[in-house]
This record gives sequence, C-alpha cells and structure tokens, in this order.
Amino acid sequence: MIITGVAVCLVVLLGAGFYSTRKVRGEAGNFLLAGRSLSAPVLAVLLMSQVVDSNATLGSADLAAGFGFWAGAAMPLGMAVSILLVGVFFAKRLRATGVVTLPEFFARRFGRGTEITASALTVGSFGILLAGNLVALGYLLQYFLGLNYTAAVLVIIPFVLAYTMAGGMFASVYTGLVQFAVMAVGIVSLLAWTAFGPGFTHGEGLGIGDIGQLTDPAQGAAINWATITALGLGNLVAIDLMQRVFSAKSPAAAQRACFGAATGILVLCVPLSFVALAAVSIVGDTAGAPILYVLLGEYTPKVLSILVLSGLVTASLTTISGVLLSTATVLVRNVFRVGGENAAMSSDVMKATRLLMLPMAAFGALVALRVPQTGILLTLTFDLLLASLVVPFILGLFWSRGDGRAVAAAAIAGITVRAGFFVLTPTIYGVDNTLLYIPNSLVTSSVDGWTTFIGFLVSLVAYVTMALVRRPVPTITVPEPVVVPAKQPVAV
Repeated sequence: MIITGVAVCLVVLLGAGFYSTRKVRGEAGNFLLAGRSLSAPVLAVLLMSQVVDSNATLGSADLAAGFGFWAGAAMPLGMAVSILLVGVFFAKRLRATGVVTLPEFFARRFGRGTEITASALTVGSFGILLAGNLVALGYLLQYFLGLNYTAAVLVIIPFVLAYTMAGGMFASVYTGLVQFAVMAVGIVSLLAWTAFGPGFTHGEGLGIGDIGQLTDPAQGAAINWATITALGLGNLVAIDLMQRVFSAKSPAAAQRACFGAATGILVLCVPLSFVALAAVSIVGDTAGAPILYVLLGEYTPKVLSILVLSGLVTASLTTISGVLLSTATVLVRNVFRVGGENAAMSSDVMKATRLLMLPMAAFGALVALRVPQTGILLTLTFDLLLASLVVPFILGLFWSRGDGRAVAAAAIAGITVRAGFFVLTPTIYGVDNTLLYIPNSLVTSSVDGWTTFIGFLVSLVAYVTMALVRRPVPTITVPEPVVVPAKQPVAV
C-alpha cells in the first residue's frame, strides 16, 4: 500500500513536470531561468526543497538518532543560516546583475581563468550532492520494494531526466510546488502522531537541552558547529541555489523568497530531530537501515507513511532536477560557451544543456554506487566549497582588492589542506571515513570538525595575502549575455 501511494504521487509529479513544457515554448530563457518570472512565494518553496529532500532529511534523522538533537538539527540550521545570509547580503545585488550562472559573476570579477576554476569546483561538488540524493532514493526502493541497490539507483535516473529535459527550471517549479504541499502536510502530521502517540523521548545527553553538544568537543560540539558552518557558508556558492535566485522576477522578490525559505526551514525541518530521537525508543535496532524509513515502514499509520515518503521522494527529485539543470547550464555557458561569449540564449543553448545533463547524471550515479552515503555527502559537498570558493565570492563582491591569482591561491591552499585532512582523518563528521582514508598515526579523530575551520581559514589567509601583495589590476569584464525575451509573457 505504501509504495502504491508513493507511486500515485510520482505519477502526479511526472504529470506536473511534463505540463511545465507548455511554459518553455522553445525559449532558452524560460528553460534555464523560468523566464525570470518566479514570485517570492514560489521561489521560497523551491529554496526549501533543497533542505527537505531525502538526502538531507535521512542524514539529519540518522545523526540525531545517533549523536543527539543538535547533531541532527545542525543540517537544517546551517541551510537556514545560508539562505538568510543570501537574502540579507547577496540576493538583490546578484539578481540585479542579470547573470544566468554563478560562475558568470566570477568571470566578470576575476576573468576567464577563474570562471573555469569556479565551474569545475561547483560542477564537481554538485555531482556529489546529486549522488547523495540518488543514494537516499536507492535505499528507499531497496527497503520498500526489495530492489537491488544498484538497480534502484539506475531506475531513478531516466525518470528525473525525462521531465527535467522537457521542462527545465519550470519542471523544478511545478514539481517543487507538488512536493511542498505533500511534505508540509506530512511533516506536521508526523509531528502530531509522535506527540500524541509514542511521545517525544530521548536518551540521556541527547536532548535539546543538553548543550554539551554545542560546547564540549567530546560530545560532538566541534562537528556540530562545523556542519552548521560548512552548510551556512558553503551553500552561498551553491549553483542550484543561485540559479533559482536568478529566476526571481525582481531583486526584491529574490530577497523576500530567501527570508521566507529560511523561516520555513526552521519551522518544518528542525523539529524532525525530535521525531528522530523518539524513533530510537520506538524502533530499537534498525540493523543499519535509515531510522526514518524503518519508522515509516513499520510503525506509523500507512496514510502518514505515504505522505512523508512521497514528500521525501518528490523533494529529492526536485533537488536532482535542479542540480542537473544548474550543472549542465554551467558547462554550456561557462565552460564550453556554446555559441560564443555574446551568444543569445538560443535554442542551441537549450539543446546543449539537455545533452550535457546525461554525463552529469552518469557521474552522479557512479558516485552513488561507489559511495552509498546520504547526509555525509551533502555536508562534504559544501565543506569543499567552503575551503575553495566562499572567500573569493564574498570578498570579491565587497572588496576591490584581489584578482584571479588570489582566487587560485585561496582555492588551491584551502582544498589542499581540507583534502589532506580528509584522507588522513579516520572519521568524517562523526562517522567512519569509508570514502577515502589512508591509515596513519599522525591524525586522529579528535581533529574531526576542526578541519572544516582550518581549511576555511587557510583559504582566507591565502586570498587576503595575495590580494595585498599584488597591485590592484583592472577587473576583466565578460560582456553580459544577451537574453532573448519570451514571445509571450510567462507568469507563475
């Protein structure tokens, strides 16, 4: 019954995705940025979908169940902080520039070389984020349908490719609206069921009032703050986030959407950590299965399970759709420059974007099959961006000093230090490093969490040092892309 209900929801989702093709009308501007027509409420829903997808939600629930309330709440808190910062400092300013992708900002500020660097780092990082959502959905199909994990991951790819290639950003809009409606009802209902049923319980030292989780490194404080920082700052250079901001109908709408999304994340997502803590006493040993899947599959009422699982699935598909679109757009416009520097957003751009979704989907599937992790992949994505592009992005926007060499110094130094600690540290955010660990006696798990701050500080020092020792040079400006207006007004 559960899978049947989820399947019905997916049919509705697919229908919404294909319906969105009517809004594209063959215009690349509509395909990539929804005609820059998104109102603040619609955009806020799209921004929230990044946080309530199964990758983030499953990871947050498992961390809360294993390490305490603040370990789980750190993920949505970090994302809320990030979107709030975008609203306060960046949304209006960047939306007013008229850029289509974030690397275009780096091109205008620092030059072509930095554009390529930013493109490579963001596309590679978001391939990891794409993999995390494929992992979460693969586990869902494996747990509820009994499918082989590999087969489950491969089944998902053509489904999401179909409606994303058809509707582009409008596909994300319409599926995001379906997802939010389902997920909001599901989360509220799950909280009510837990409160009036089993009750909110937690183990000793794991509750919201146990502030040692935020003050004592032995209780995971360094890791929890590292998670909040990596997501709170690393997400500032998220290409899917920024592409959605660029789709707003005005700079003011972009800013209001960020404020609404940050509030919605705090209200809807943070309380799920209470559910995860209660689930420990409800389900007991999960035998390695995600605790939220076990709770929904065996203990909650079927209708409630269908609502929450449908919301998780649609949120993940919306995130995957957004990542495929944003990464392919960066490859087309910033790496290969289809049509040249001053090309209008023509049908050739749209065709190339659709084509390049295929290798990105293949890359995400490969990582998902090789590294079957959920929340850790999410945090790792933004941790790498924090150590490389965040400092050049912020200082490049608000400080006139610094050029492409300063960006290169910041990215190389930060990534080198962060990657070095990554392969030498036996744990990643509190769990065993099964991704890439070189056994050694020099680095212990006591540095876990602190390495996030070290990588960021090294990047900051490298950028500022290079910016101060070099003479200011004129900014290399890439001409603003010419946007072909839609033949008919498009409104959402």
